[in-house]
Amino acid sequence: QVQLVESGGGLVQPGGSLRLSCEASGAISRINVMGWYRQAPGKERELVAVYSRTGSTNYGDSVKGRFTISKDDAKNAVYLQMNTLKPEDTAVYYCNVVGIWYADSGFDPAAYWGQGTQVTVSS
Repeated sequence: QVQLVESGGGLVQPGGSLRLSCEASGAISRINVMGWYRQAPGKERELVAVYSRTGSTNYGDSVKGRFTISKDDAKNAVYLQMNTLKPEDTAVYYCNVVGIWYADSGFDPAAYWGQGTQVTVSS
């Protein structure tokens, strides 16, 4: 089973920037879908940004133009650059992967979540 290790959260002032990282461990050949979701207190988990199986990207409406998702396939890692942060971006951010090709055991179609990293935007 894959393990997802997230890093990069923290406290930042409004208008500031943070970069989140998520790396998947294991004998992985390829990951179909990699992305980020977030959940604020009292709210449902929502899409932030995602790479589809074809490599196209999709962003939540509230982060378009401010956040950028990127990935490093060689490291099985996905990143989220967050600029011009707002207080409403405060949430726990979760890394998500779906559909993993393993070098030694074939395809796992399941979805996996990271442990979450807190992002707090406040002055």
